[in-house]
Amino acid sequence: MDFNIKTMAEYAAEGKSPEVLFWVGCAGSFDDRAKKITKAFCKILNKIGVEFAVLGQEESCTGDPAKRAGNEFVFQMMALTNIEILNAYEVKKIVTACPHCFNTLKNEYPNLGGNYEVLHHTQFLKNLMEEGRLKIEGGAFKGKKITFHDPCYLGRANDEYEAPRILLEKLDAELVEMKRCRTNGLCCGAGGAQMFKEPEKGNKDVNIERTEEALSFEPKVIATGCPFCNTMMTDGVKHFNKNTEVAVKDIVELLAEAEDL
Repeated sequence: MDFNIKTMAEYAAEGKSPEVLFWVGCAGSFDDRAKKITKAFCKILNKIGVEFAVLGQEESCTGDPAKRAGNEFVFQMMALTNIEILNAYEVKKIVTACPHCFNTLKNEYPNLGGNYEVLHHTQFLKNLMEEGRLKIEGGAFKGKKITFHDPCYLGRANDEYEAPRILLEKLDAELVEMKRCRTNGLCCGAGGAQMFKEPEKGNKDVNIERTEEALSFEPKVIATGCPFCNTMMTDGVKHFNKNTEVAVKDIVELLAEAEDL
């Protein structure tokens, strides 16, 4: 990165507050593929002059995988630690590129004393676009066929279907919808802590079923809005030996490419 990303601690030392806290999440911090999504999002925010900060070493997992796996005790311990840090910095607004973090921070932290305005990165960018701060020109994708896979924790869990599609439509691409989309979308297979275990025995893995559906439309890009979905769909594309023909990319990566960032 050719620019510096400040931490909340650095802002606090200056007696200032950023416009928004970017919650990076475990995948965005440690997974090599998801790190590219993190960088693309930061490049967009930096280019348009949004003042944002990260927690850095002070950020830990939201506790989502522990809760989904049934360990409420571990979840609450992790959540309360995070809430203490967030409240100490008087954080008001959080944006994250992970729907799992988004859902947990938005819907499950308030019961434990963590009340924040929480946005998925597609919602945040859509708002910036509507305010005229973000301008998207999608010449690089003109006429290319893109299909969007709805993340469960953004779509069905939080009823957000429009923000990602509004951004994709600005790319001048041909947006094609899978048969199972929006409220009827099919999970990638990684939700509910399934990301961290082997699948049960069956005829076909969920991500293979979902990727098969996406590939039936012969898209150039399968767009995602979740690092877990990205991993599962990428594995599915590799399963069908289509990884040289079909790209799996987060929406912010497509926007960054369109802006040549």
